[in-house]
Amino acid sequence: MSLRIGDKAPNFEIETTQGKIDFHDWAKGSWVFFFSHPADYTPVCTTEMGRTAQLAPEFEKRNVKPLGLSTDTVDAHKGWINDVNDTQNTLLEFPIVADQERKVAELYDMIHPGESQTATVRSVFIIDPDQKIRLTMTYPMTVGRNFAEILRVIDALQTTDSQEVACPADWVPGDRVIIRPTVSEEDAQKKFPQGYETLRPYLRLTDINK
Repeated sequence: MSLRIGDKAPNFEIETTQGKIDFHDWAKGSWVFFFSHPADYTPVCTTEMGRTAQLAPEFEKRNVKPLGLSTDTVDAHKGWINDVNDTQNTLLEFPIVADQERKVAELYDMIHPGESQTATVRSVFIIDPDQKIRLTMTYPMTVGRNFAEILRVIDALQTTDSQEVACPADWVPGDRVIIRPTVSEEDAQKKFPQGYETLRPYLRLTDINK
């Protein structure tokens, strides 16, 4: 059965480029950007791994740990990392899971037989510090991920966790947010003293940056 938003992220123990990890122990206290790629030494994957490495400061300031995965070996990963660093002008320092037996890929439903019988599709799982799955995305093998969207949704999740708001379409940090309909007018006035605009009783916009 596919994993869904709100499910606890399944635990696993496996070898990575940084040694064996117990996923829950490794992730403890952090958000996780867990993503799979079809294979090492492939062009789209090389750019994605490089982009993740380039964005290390952005992930760190959001308390996010990246974790890559493919069904290749640790040795293959380590050799490929040299190519990633060289061609993408970066230094890849996050671990990559070596899932030769496809145990984790199957646990997280990363293999879609209509796309490939053996290689993982480009799955994304955003997992919170309580080890709950908060977002899933799946890209086909020929399309690289949008990392601006990955960072945006992490920002949105962290914003909506901290306040009783929701994020409208195309929201980016700094934009106004929506006061949740479950917040009464009386509570809204207390919780959002900066004020808000009521477009409809169920659609109230406020600026949390003031």
